[in-house]
Amino acid sequence: MDITPEELVKIQAYLRSKFDNSGLAVRPRSQTGDSIEVLLNGEFIGLVYKDTDEGETSYDFNMSILDIDLPE
Repeated sequence: MDITPEELVKIQAYLRSKFDNSGLAVRPRSQTGDSIEVLLNGEFIGLVYKDTDEGETSYDFNMSILDIDLPE
């Protein structure tokens, strides 16, 4: 199920509010409509996937962290 433009706006507002950071932005993916890209100050940091099950919709934020990016 595709993420609508209205949902995209709501998800962005939620993430900005939850993390208290106006540098967070979301944008549609060209390959698929069931997820959107999450960016922090223009840098890709993860994906939000949409899932609808038994009439309920949820959104899953997935952020991969590479071990080389972690502080020593």
